Amino acid sequence: MSEHRIPLAGVIGDPIEHSLSPRLHGYWLKTMGLPGHYIPMRVSVDNLEQVIRTLPKAGFVGCNVTIPHKEAALKMADLVTDRAALMGAANTLIFRNDGQIHADNTDGYGFIENLRQGAPSWDPKAGPAAILGAGGAARAIIASLLEIGVPEIYLSNRTRTRADGLRSEFGTRIHVIDWVQAGNMIDEAVTVVNTTSLGMVGKPELRVPLDGLKPGQVVTDLVYTPLQTQFLQAANAAGCTTVDGLGMLLHQAAPGFERWFGQRPVVDDGLRRAVLGK
Repeated sequence: MSEHRIPLAGVIGDPIEHSLSPRLHGYWLKTMGLPGHYIPMRVSVDNLEQVIRTLPKAGFVGCNVTIPHKEAALKMADLVTDRAALMGAANTLIFRNDGQIHADNTDGYGFIENLRQGAPSWDPKAGPAAILGAGGAARAIIASLLEIGVPEIYLSNRTRTRADGLRSEFGTRIHVIDWVQAGNMIDEAVTVVNTTSLGMVGKPELRVPLDGLKPGQVVTDLVYTPLQTQFLQAANAAGCTTVDGLGMLLHQAAPGFERWFGQRPVVDDGLRRAVLGK
């Protein structure tokens, strides 16, 4: 890319109108005084590869990829980080000067950094984690928790076969619990995570018994619409330390921004307010 071109980045998904990423990256570009633009792009599955291969020619330095394109984007990449390969999905693409596409997945990084910021006394090694859900998000969470030393993970999903599949991939530190027993596994855990969309605006509520929640536990929900889900409200009432899901979105964006625009951004209250439109 010539020095005179303004670096461009964006987010590709279908749909994309709901994405908070343009507001997030736009805030960083503005407050840091950097040249560049970040735009939302609605791209269908049929056009994905053609669009991604064209973007570098239009001055793009990279892009984020969201639902439903994360797996397909990984397959297009010339270089793949270990963590993206482990997840089987990419959320961050870097277009290199030599024309190669470099794929990364920063979801697990964003999850861990959000917990570290929101619950500074959290010790992942202090005991088991309980995870609700076994979709793509759960895969990123499991990989990152195992990497930082969580001794074992209790995993429960409405469809047990998906949880069993993750256990066969990640090994014997994963213990699969039937969904009807999901409330019981919460009692044992130091860290409790909802990776399902249950409790999100427009989705059914998370109907898992939460009477096992107690002080000393760190509880987080990947859902951030609403910010305070019923799950987090119950955890607050039980005296847990709670961390909402918005911070994961903010932190996962930082590595890509740094690669594209050349400076490391800061996740702070000003950013949260900007992204929430306050």
